[in-house]
Amino acid sequence: MSDGDLILTIGDRAISGWESIRVTRGIERCPSDFDLSLTERFPGELDALIVQPGDACTIEIGGDLVVTGYVDRFNPCITANSHSISVIGRGKCQDLVDCAAEWPNGQISGSSALQIAQCLAEYHGITVSAAQVDVGPVIPQFNLIYGETAFEIIERICRFRALLAYELPDGNLFLTRVGTESAASGFVEGQNVQSASIEYSIDQRFYRYEAMLVSVDVFGDSGDGGNLIRTAHDLQVRQNRVMKIIAEYGDSGGDVCKLRAEWEKERRIGRSKALKLTTDSWRDSAGKLWEPNTLVPISLPSLKLPQANWIIGEVTYCLNENGTTSDLVIMPSDAFQIQPQLLNPGYGDVPFLPQLN
Repeated sequence: MSDGDLILTIGDRAISGWESIRVTRGIERCPSDFDLSLTERFPGELDALIVQPGDACTIEIGGDLVVTGYVDRFNPCITANSHSISVIGRGKCQDLVDCAAEWPNGQISGSSALQIAQCLAEYHGITVSAAQVDVGPVIPQFNLIYGETAFEIIERICRFRALLAYELPDGNLFLTRVGTESAASGFVEGQNVQSASIEYSIDQRFYRYEAMLVSVDVFGDSGDGGNLIRTAHDLQVRQNRVMKIIAEYGDSGGDVCKLRAEWEKERRIGRSKALKLTTDSWRDSAGKLWEPNTLVPISLPSLKLPQANWIIGEVTYCLNENGTTSDLVIMPSDAFQIQPQLLNPGYGDVPFLPQLN
């Protein structure tokens, strides 16, 4: 099945025939980005090709929209025998990542994580949608920190509600959780895998994870037994390896602390199996482009990975001297679970301190 040509559209101009292509999308990167280059084959071929940094653009692969955004850089180059250009850019969500957040009076009240993201993105002409998942109840009050970018704020409230935030092909933002949809096909050794490597690691894993809620009101004769909130164990690790986690300041009920130990264990186990794979097509067996946050079956016996069903965390569509390929980063679903985040600290642990005369 043909992958299709890549077309960069700027205004009413559609540019194709690229000799080098890199377009990258992922669930842990925002925005998507691209780097395209073209060398003229005939004298004067590129003279009429005018691209300006800041131009709005779209990228399509075989008719499928992949990126909607802007040209960041245009690099023409000449040598004694050639003339070439390269075009580098990112998706529309670059404005959320680059620019300080804008909102009247710097305070948003009575809004959900989705609504707060929508408020901040609207200023840049970006819409925010959510998958069919619970985005959580309203956040009574949220105060913007002066100078923070919009995406820093969105990322923080998404961690609070255990949501992923990444850019869609139309340039808008999407809030969701780790995907459950499967691709039509996967990757099988000896069939569609050009190269693959997997890193099995244990140096970032621990046998016991202890999450602690440490009060400032310490009684010398009561010990610290009451401060231990949650313990999780990774039985594949040596018993002498222990990680201790102190709750963030203001976690008076220990709600976030209770989730941290289990999250820390599961995410570190997931990250200890990181697969990097190159396949010979941009599309699965049904003709659909490989998509981030999609489950794919994997069978790589030579890498001690006979059968697995993991998540695509990042995909890069490439065209170079090696032909058309997709480079993918694939890991177990737990590797992409979101760290519990304390959003609005309470002050139940802070004792009354009388003023001194």
